[in-house]
Amino acid sequence: MRVDDWAQRYAQAWEEADDEAAGALFTEDATYRSDPFSEPHRGRDAIRAYWREVTASQSDVVVSVGEPVVAGSRAVVEWWTQMNSDGTPVTLPGALILDFDESGRCQALREYFNLEVGTRLPPPGGWGT
Repeated sequence: MRVDDWAQRYAQAWEEADDEAAGALFTEDATYRSDPFSEPHRGRDAIRAYWREVTASQSDVVVSVGEPVVAGSRAVVEWWTQMNSDGTPVTLPGALILDFDESGRCQALREYFNLEVGTRLPPPGGWGT
């Protein structure tokens, strides 16, 4: 799987709150660090559980992904999300730092993001390229 395909599937899984589709993007023993100060979610089952939890309060999710920057088995992908979180409109831009195995599944993910209440469209010039 190419990184841009992986990123599009990630975005679609988020928009559809599909923890099974999200989990399928990762190796069985993958790590998913959603917070730099906390331990990562370890393994596909833990990643699915994390997704079920965080997407439960989200609705009307629209995710845009930028063009991945790839160096060997590592990649960085920006994303820009508009959604309702517990009924409140929010804008959530961020980036994923990814490590892939030979099959194209992610074996390690680190996520960084900012949250702002309200809608911010479009993303700033040069975003995602």
